[in-house]
Amino acid sequence: MNFDETIELVGQVVDGVGVLILLVGAAAALVPYVILLVSRRAGADDYRQTRRRLGRAILLGLEFLVAADIIRTVVISPTLGSVAALGVIVLIRTFLSAALQVEIEGHWPWQQKPTQAESATKAPA
Repeated sequence: MNFDETIELVGQVVDGVGVLILLVGAAAALVPYVILLVSRRAGADDYRQTRRRLGRAILLGLEFLVAADIIRTVVISPTLGSVAALGVIVLIRTFLSAALQVEIEGHWPWQQKPTQAESATKAPA
C-alpha cells in the first residue's frame, strides 16, 4: 500500500467516523424524545434539549467530514481546482456550523451568553 492509498483510506475512515457520529448522535437525541412523546410526557424543554443534542451531533459530524475532505484534498490532489472545490465545501460547512451554533446557543460565538431572563423571553414556543 503506497502513501496515496494510505491517505485515501485515512480520509475514508475519518468520513466514516463523521457519518457514524451523525447517525449515533441523531439516534441518541431522538430516541429519548420519541419515548417521551409516546408516553405523553414531552414538554417544551424536552424539545429544546433534543434540538440542542441533535445540533451538537451534527456540528461534531460536520467537523469530521471537513477534516476528511482536507486530508484527501491537500495530501492526495493539491491542484488548484481541487483546493478551490475544497474551499467552497469548507465555506458551506462553516456557514452551516455557524448557523447551527447560533441555533444551539442562542447567540453568536463572539457575543455574551444571554442571561436566564433574556433566554426565557426569547424562547421559541
